[in-house]
Amino acid sequence: MDLRHALRICVIPDRKAGAPLTLEEQADKALQGGATMIQLRCKEMNGRELYETAVRIIPVCRKRGAFFIVNDRLDVALAAEADGVHLGREDLPVEAARRRVPKGFILGATAHSTEEGTAAEAAGADYVGIGAAFPSGAKKNAGIIGVEGVRKVVSVLSIPAVAIGGIGAENVSQVMATGVDGVAVISSVVSCSDIAGAVRRLAANMGC
Repeated sequence: MDLRHALRICVIPDRKAGAPLTLEEQADKALQGGATMIQLRCKEMNGRELYETAVRIIPVCRKRGAFFIVNDRLDVALAAEADGVHLGREDLPVEAARRRVPKGFILGATAHSTEEGTAAEAAGADYVGIGAAFPSGAKKNAGIIGVEGVRKVVSVLSIPAVAIGGIGAENVSQVMATGVDGVAVISSVVSCSDIAGAVRRLAANMGC
């Protein structure tokens, strides 16, 4: 699977939104529905907990042919032999990470503006996560740039891009029309009683 395809539906399991299921159970159900990437993001976990969770989820991703990345923690991603890491503005700089990762290891970066998008690409990011596209229940403090903001960032990039923030089956077609390669979702999928079905509905409404 190439990176653009892997970014099509990235599901981020969440302890609160997806309770009472474990992160591993949420990931498995999302993959059953056709998720192409799982991102492990849990601010409450320490490094050991993240690592142990990662090594439980990775075999499920491998079985389904999906990519697995870790949010924020390059050390955990490398130790668990993940496919990559997604780095935010407060994490290790992309250019520093690029010097320390093996060939083929995926580096994602976050962009809220065209300036951040071009900077991430210049620093060596393999893809950019753009948002927030809409208000998000999972990240209440996320700056909302809207669909047009996402479109502007995509327009200056030559690397793949994924949109995040308040995206669900009802608005995913608007986001895909900006030119992103895919979407990253949390609550709109993992808070559903039928996670696999939620992923299928998302895919059906992507419009491309």
